[in-house]
Amino acid sequence: MTTSLTPQRSAHDRRQYLIGLTIAITGAVLFSTKAIVAKLIYRYHVDAVTLITFRMLFSLPVFAAIAVWQAHKGGALTVADRWRLVGLGLIGYYLSSFLDFLGLQYITAGLERLILFLTPSFVLLISVFFLKRKVSHIEWAALGVSYLGIVLVFLHDLQFGGADVMLGAALVLGAAISYALYLIQSGQLVVRLGTLRLVSYAMCVSSVACIGQFFVLRPVSMLVQPSAVYWLSLVNAIFCTVLPVFLTMIAVQRIGAPTASQAGMIGPVSTLFLGAFFLNEPITSWQLAGTVLVIGGMYLLSIKK
Repeated sequence: MTTSLTPQRSAHDRRQYLIGLTIAITGAVLFSTKAIVAKLIYRYHVDAVTLITFRMLFSLPVFAAIAVWQAHKGGALTVADRWRLVGLGLIGYYLSSFLDFLGLQYITAGLERLILFLTPSFVLLISVFFLKRKVSHIEWAALGVSYLGIVLVFLHDLQFGGADVMLGAALVLGAAISYALYLIQSGQLVVRLGTLRLVSYAMCVSSVACIGQFFVLRPVSMLVQPSAVYWLSLVNAIFCTVLPVFLTMIAVQRIGAPTASQAGMIGPVSTLFLGAFFLNEPITSWQLAGTVLVIGGMYLLSIKK
């Protein structure tokens, strides 16, 4: 009886694994598409402050609904928890997103995605220098390979963009470091609150900060934009922000965090080809080589973990 059920169970497990893997890849591609959509919005002469405001305006109702839904699950928030959530929301989603969209004005979508893809390496480096974590030789090798890939793509883009590329790369680098700090600081709260509750709370804090920033820095008349900006912003909010969060969570539940993380390595590759298709960004041998090196380095880190 058990023997006859084994092939069926094996087929079922394989089907569930493939479904989870497909969900993880879909989430990674959708999240990476954020850079493409932002570049399309910039064609309507919308600045980064306005762009991120529309993104948060459209996504806030969803995350607020999730926050209300999750509020009664788990333990009550202490005063310290509330302040930590405010800090995490400002560092991890407000500052990181703002620097990212600012940088996208000056660099290609492909380079932006590669720099953000280095976030795990920044988590490692921060742990080394501030938390005194020991690093193995293979981890140092992985970092070296990844940063070599970034240098290749950066030097290639520098030939065409000059100082703007340096500024854009520095801003996106700041975004990646900011998000790495968020990941390190959120560890204890994730265990206590759960990922869904933590993310929804942090996103609500970030949304309020981004929207408040707009009304401080820009006139209300800037909210009047061509209809294409509204539609692209809706896509940016729902399909490139909210949906990837849920898809990644579902994938982690089905296939585990390590496998879901490795599936996310499709992100930089998809951005490279989506940028070529929608933005006419060239794909050169330098970019392909750099992308392979970055993905290879991050893969080594994920295997080591």
